[in-house]
Amino acid sequence: MSSQVRGGTRWKRFALVMVPSVVATAAVGVGLAQGALAASFSVSGQSFKVSADQLVGQDFVQYGSVATGKDLNGKSAAHAVAVSGFSSATINNMCQSVVTPNLPFGLGSVTLQLHAGTDTKKPVEATNLYLDVASLDADATFKNIDIGVAAGDPSNKTGIEHGTEKAVNPNGFAQRADEAKLEHVKQTAWATTAGTFKLSNLSLRLKSGVKECY
Repeated sequence: MSSQVRGGTRWKRFALVMVPSVVATAAVGVGLAQGALAASFSVSGQSFKVSADQLVGQDFVQYGSVATGKDLNGKSAAHAVAVSGFSSATINNMCQSVVTPNLPFGLGSVTLQLHAGTDTKKPVEATNLYLDVASLDADATFKNIDIGVAAGDPSNKTGIEHGTEKAVNPNGFAQRADEAKLEHVKQTAWATTAGTFKLSNLSLRLKSGVKECY
């Protein structure tokens, strides 16, 4: 099916190029509802950056997996990731950014940048949060950590996300903790999913050039 054409612009293709992340749609929904929203953030064929002053999560789990999807050309793409999961989490001063390079019409590179939780009394709130992480830098503190459990062993209650079991090596390395506190977070990820994601003090902007969170 071809993209709809109005005034010479193929709007479906334009939307794909200009807003490469589902973050934009989710953010608008949160702004209208002023509440929590189920969310799945991913970028076709691209990683994105996230920074935060602090993330505090409960029932932390982490294990190796593979993030799969399609790139902008429609070809299958796979990336090795470390999946970090939390039953609930709060995030202070969160920034998320993704750069779309080489746009047509002389636009060059455009950065989609999202800020939320900028008020210390109103952090971002998430439940059943999973992050497909490519890299992470932070100051981390864990409570009651258990390192080296088998990722696919249900008796260890590692919190494997329902529906992703096939993407996890059942004998792979994993770790868990009652609580994880990450400060000065700088993260590159391929996807984020959450049962609910409440973005307080949301700000979403498209900026000309490469202007990432860090």
